[in-house]
Amino acid sequence: MNVLAIDTSSYVMGTALVKDSLPLGEITTHEKKNHSLRLAPAIRQLLRQTDMQENQLDRIAVTEGPGSYTGVRIGITTAKTMAWALGIPLVALSSMELLAQNGRYFDGWIVPFYDARRTQLYTGLFTCVNGEIERRETDQMKLLEDLLHELKNLDGPVLFLSPDRLIHEQRIREVLGDQAVFGAPLDGLPRPGELAQLAVNREPVADLHSFTPNYIRLAEAEAKWRAARAKAEDSSSSQGD
Repeated sequence: MNVLAIDTSSYVMGTALVKDSLPLGEITTHEKKNHSLRLAPAIRQLLRQTDMQENQLDRIAVTEGPGSYTGVRIGITTAKTMAWALGIPLVALSSMELLAQNGRYFDGWIVPFYDARRTQLYTGLFTCVNGEIERRETDQMKLLEDLLHELKNLDGPVLFLSPDRLIHEQRIREVLGDQAVFGAPLDGLPRPGELAQLAVNREPVADLHSFTPNYIRLAEAEAKWRAARAKAEDSSSSQGD
């Protein structure tokens, strides 16, 4: 099975290709640049360098979020378009589950996270059992202080994995002390190769056209628009009375 993976859920952009569960290639960039300009060229380059034709792909894998609103949208739009054009299945996985794979074999709690601004985090909770990552909580958006309070009540060390580590590391260490564990910088970066491997044995999305990202929260602009619309409707209703 040939699987092309796409991850743009953070400022890290990655695409990877596996054939029969063996990695063929991977392109990852860690710079905060426009994914919409770089993703398609990266996919073309990867296919060209691995001598793979688009019509040889068996499925597309993509991270569904949570994460960067724009980044998630770009990745999913690209993945859905390719899957539809090629007539192949689309597999979607949590960006938190993908990042948690870097904690494989860690004996303790695994907490992947992305910064969500205003001291909030997109995060999840996982453990490793016999070399396999297992979910313990659903992906959520939490205030950093609330998350640290919850983790402090857990037994055992906590491994934090994130490309946004430097933003929150000091506060995490202040609250959790020796309970907090941080790996090497590379451990905090999602790997598209892992995404491709995971997608081999996952069920595709049931309806390609109705599939939407898991933003967890509305984009700020949309939230403001809905609030303004609700206010206008309330005002109109009051005038009608």
